[in-house]
Amino acid sequence: MNESTLRDLLDQVSQGTLPPDQALERLRTLPFAGVGQVLADTHRVIRQGFPEAVYAEGKTPVQTADALSALVAAHGCALATRVTPETAILLAASLSAGTYDPVSRLFRVGQMDRSFQSAPVAVVSAGTSDLPVAEEAAQTLEFAGARVNRITDVGVAGLHRLLARLDDLRAVSIVIAVAGMEGALPSVLGGLVAAPVIAVPTSVGYGASLNGLSALLSMLNSCASGLVVVNIDNGFGAAMAAVRMLQAGSKVTKSA
Repeated sequence: MNESTLRDLLDQVSQGTLPPDQALERLRTLPFAGVGQVLADTHRVIRQGFPEAVYAEGKTPVQTADALSALVAAHGCALATRVTPETAILLAASLSAGTYDPVSRLFRVGQMDRSFQSAPVAVVSAGTSDLPVAEEAAQTLEFAGARVNRITDVGVAGLHRLLARLDDLRAVSIVIAVAGMEGALPSVLGGLVAAPVIAVPTSVGYGASLNGLSALLSMLNSCASGLVVVNIDNGFGAAMAAVRMLQAGSKVTKSA
């Protein structure tokens, strides 16, 4: 059940077209649904504006499929992250409407029934090695109904590539900057654009990058004011931070 369905249910009760006991029966499925070993949080979309996503890493294919099935039944759509190709084959057999992207490692069934009226979100990646994390962010945003402008391979080792896209970057609502190695890209962007910048360190880099720790510390120590940082390789978390910002902007627009 999503916010629109719940509102419709309450309207029916208030108008007298649905008896309260019948409405109560429909609400008994909240706030979670149990399938197999999984308790799917079907109320999360009402609380946070985005349904529970299934983190597939560490789960069996059956556990992942059960969770997705419960969420699809509740919302009509669902998203799983960090899905292996082997698990994706089994998911496709039980969820024929789903699609798998091997780059982002996302398995998606449909998408949310909404669209944001704001300018697009830019997902900017320093190198093509950062694309798995960048695509996790970009495709999560698209699942949420946001428009995405992808800007790839513009790392600071060739700064002219980034400067050539400056007009595009200044036309977006939020920037998600994905970089490994020394993680300098978000700091540069933070000094060039007025939009909020969400920095995502990746584990890409040679030994001294310490599997993304060097990039993480560089981003946390950025002198670009207002830069925010998520965890290493957390493209999903960056997308969710952007979704919350977009939702807050939508509320301001509606109240104006």
